[in-house]
This record gives sequence, C-alpha cells and structure tokens, in this order.
Amino acid sequence: MNTQTLQDNRQKIFISDCEGPISKNDNAYELAVHFIPSGDKFFSLISKYDDVLADVVKKPGYRAGNTLKLIVPFLKAYGATEDKIWKYSAENILLVPGAKDTLQFVNTIMPSFIVSTSYKPYINALCHLTKFPQENTYCTELYIDKYEVTEKETEKLKKLRKEITNMSMIEIPKGADSLKDLPQGSRENVEKLNKIFWEKITKMDTGRAFQDVNPVGGGKKAEAVKDITGKLGGKIANVIYVGDSITDVEPMELVRENGGLAVSFNGNEYAIREAEIAILADNTIVTSILANTFNQFRREGVIQLANNWNRSGLKKHCADSRLVERVSELYPEKLPEVKIITDSNREELSEKSSDFRKSVRGEAIGNLG
Repeated sequence: MNTQTLQDNRQKIFISDCEGPISKNDNAYELAVHFIPSGDKFFSLISKYDDVLADVVKKPGYRAGNTLKLIVPFLKAYGATEDKIWKYSAENILLVPGAKDTLQFVNTIMPSFIVSTSYKPYINALCHLTKFPQENTYCTELYIDKYEVTEKETEKLKKLRKEITNMSMIEIPKGADSLKDLPQGSRENVEKLNKIFWEKITKMDTGRAFQDVNPVGGGKKAEAVKDITGKLGGKIANVIYVGDSITDVEPMELVRENGGLAVSFNGNEYAIREAEIAILADNTIVTSILANTFNQFRREGVIQLANNWNRSGLKKHCADSRLVERVSELYPEKLPEVKIITDSNREELSEKSSDFRKSVRGEAIGNLG
C-alpha cells in the first residue's frame, strides 16, 4: 500500500467492495459450483447459515462472510488446489459495465482502495485486468495446499456435503433477531450445521482452515477502513464507501457514524439498511459521478446531487462535464436511480434494489446475503 501521508487531511478517500459494485461475480459461490457437486445448493444454504450466525444469532467472534472459511474443507475434498483456483478465477471475471473506467478514474482523483471478502487469487486477477494497484486491496488469504486430506477424511467430507445439500433451505423472516424467530425446519437445520462445522469438521485436519482463513468481511472490513485512514493520515469523515451486502454492514456503519458517506450499489436488504444513498444501475458510471462529487464537495454535495438527480441537477452539481456527457450517452432516455435512503422509503428501496441486483448479477448470486 502507498502509505505516503496525505498532504491535506481534507483529502477524500474512495473505498469499495468488489463483488457487486465492481464485478458481477460471487467468486466463492462460483468455485463451489465448479468443484463441488450440487455446489449451488450447497453454497447457498451455507451462505444463509452464515447470515443467521452473523445477523440473527450474532455468534460471538463470528463475522459475516465466514462462508469463505466454511467451504474450504469441501473444496479441498473435491480436488481444489491453489493453481486450479487461480486459473478458474482469472478466466471467469465478469465486470460490471464501466468498472474498469471507474477504477482508473477514481484512482486518479483520490486515494482508492478495494476492501473485499473475496479470495486473494480472484482479487489479484481482477487487479491485473483493470490495472488497479494490488497493494491497495484488502482481501481473504487462501493457502489450500497446506492442508492434508486423507482418503478417510475425504469420504467423511463428501458424506457431510450430501447431508447438507439434502437439507431444505434456511428461511430468515424479516426482523428475526434470535433463533426462535426462524421456522422450525430452519432452526433444526441450523443446529445440524452447528454440529457439522463446530463438532465434526473442527476435529479434521482440514478443519484447521477455520482458524487459518480469516475472511475480510464485517468487522474486518471496518478494521480495513480504519487501517487505510490511519496509514494515510486521513479521517473517516473523508471516506466514501461503496458496498452491497451483509459483509458491508460494519464498514458502512463506521463510515456513516463518523460523517463519511455510505453508498449501496445494487445492494441487498443488509446494505440498504446501513447505507445513506442507494444506486440502482447496470453501469458504474454512477459511482464515478458520486465519487467525483464527493471529492469536490464532500458528503453534502452528494446529498444535494441525489436530491436533484436529473439532467439539470447533474449539470449543476457534477463538476466533471465529461461524466455528465458520458451518462447522457449511456442513458439517453432515463437515468439510473439514485435515492437518499430514509425511514419512509427504506423497505421499498430494499425490495426494489434487491430485485435490480438479481437482474444485474443473476438470480442465484443476487439471492446471496
């Protein structure tokens, strides 16, 4: 990371999640589908389990995004290696339209960083593709080759995989804040998964992954925001943070409470719950515009722009005429949506943004927390 102290502590800082705001992928989900039989159902159910532990039960020491450690023993059992993961990740990056231009643009106007739960091979491949500096990224380290898996352990893991994929999907009612708020079948599945992960797999050699792999999600993302501002000599009030999922809750809350700006880009219900501004767009040009306005006129300028999100408002509140021209070229009839999130529109925006998220990233990935 470039740790040169900022010349002016009023300098703004751009920080973004990767999967969602920058790429359409969910790399861990795609790796599960690629390597593990019935990997789509398998990953989706564990992802729901992750949501329960992080947001409903609030398991002590558990962070949103820990799905990325829970699937490691199964990836290993089905033949995943570091080389295979690198190769698959590099060959299957799918950027949100405009993402490469946005990353290059924001990196020219202010210090810019990616803070992602994604595995490092994927992030490094994405940086190579977009020419974004790898040293300005935070992500999940993965060294899967270090684990030895015996034939006996492999068979146990494969049986557990079958048991998991035979479970019904966990349902999380809106507003659930304890395990008893879940339907009986979902509660039973959570208890079964507790035994599988925390009693059975922890005794295996590959269970060491639960200690070794530390996904950059939730609180770790908030720590990354603090680390970035600390090394740069900046303030959290000068941060614009863009996220889209449950792993962005803590960093969004941190930025918002310290006077910065938290933005949801095609976010799900968790992101809409914590963000101040919602973007519903199929091109990252909108992120470029909000980032440029934040850089020029701080949080207040973006709020003014969002309150006047139309063509005349763009000309008045966006300092870069090239961006205004570009968004007009891309959207000659109707602009993408940009909304200030309020108590009165949060639920409606949550549903609308979640639906739009699925249209951009696909139903399976869009449904993940």
